[in-house]
Parts: sequence; structure tokens; C-alpha cells
Amino acid sequence: MPRRLSKDKRELCYPFIFEAGPSTDFEVQTDELCSSVGYALSLLEQELAEQPALLAELKPELHQVQALVYHLNGSVRGRMAVEEADLDWLKARYDHHNGFGAVTGFVLPTGSPAVMALHLCRSGAKKSIRQLVRCEEAGLTVDDRLLRLANLLTNYFFCLTVRLKQHLKLEEIPFVSKSY
Repeated sequence: MPRRLSKDKRELCYPFIFEAGPSTDFEVQTDELCSSVGYALSLLEQELAEQPALLAELKPELHQVQALVYHLNGSVRGRMAVEEADLDWLKARYDHHNGFGAVTGFVLPTGSPAVMALHLCRSGAKKSIRQLVRCEEAGLTVDDRLLRLANLLTNYFFCLTVRLKQHLKLEEIPFVSKSY
């Protein structure tokens, strides 16, 4: 028997919270991702306080990334809110940050608190991809742009960690897998 929603708004955090379908898990997970981006930004504000130019570049960019994550969030259950222009913008930001130096091969996710928060964003974006796959498996329509955006977000966050580690003069630690 499905749970009934409380009529007291203070006792309900989200109208779909008791739904069994994967779209709810996707929305909860992308909400966490958006909060993680905000957390990373708060750490960047502390770590880059003495480097206002880079902070001035990243702050509005990460706010825009948060908006993209929330557009991703509602686009399975609701109206499609991700446009090709959004993907183009994020690709341009990826290319910009990648221009400061790319990593070849695997590295351990290490760094300052802000860099680590961005690594968690990268991991959260991967979880979003997996949740989208589950939505498709359950018969929900998942527009290709959503999968492309979630993959792009994953790569963008990694690229940003590389740039910040170089900026902060932090070493990348290579990882050589014994499995692959």
C-alpha cells in the first residue's frame, strides 16, 4: 500500500519522496550533486581568497553548473530543460580548463579540500549517469542530451581538479591498475 503524503507541509520534504521508481532516486542524487558543487565552491572561496581573478572566473561558472545540474534533475520527470547550447557552453568551459594541462592516465583523487570536493562532484556526476540508465531500464524516456550532459559534467569536474591542482602547485599521483 503506497504511503500517503502528510497534509502538513512541514512533514514533507519532497512530493515524490515515497515513489518507488528510479526517477525519484535520480532527482535525489542530482540534488546531492548540486549541493556538492555548492560545497566545492565554498571551499574554493576559502582557498582562492588571495587569488581573486581565478575565483571571479570560477564562481559564476560553478553557479551556472549548478543550474545545469538542476535542469538535468527535472528533465526526466518534467519538461526537457537541457539544450544543445548548454552542452556547448560546458564543452567550452571544459576546453578552457583543459588548456591549462591535461592528465594522461589514471591518477589518485587527491588534493586540497576544494579539489577533493570537486572529485566528489565528478563521482556524483557518474552516479547520475547510472541513475539515468536505471530510468531507461524502467521504461522512462531519457533524452540523449541528459546522458551527454552527465558524462560531460563528469569530465568537466575532473578537468577542473587538474587545473586547480596545477594552480595550487599540488602533485598528481599516478595510479597504475593491476586489473586493466
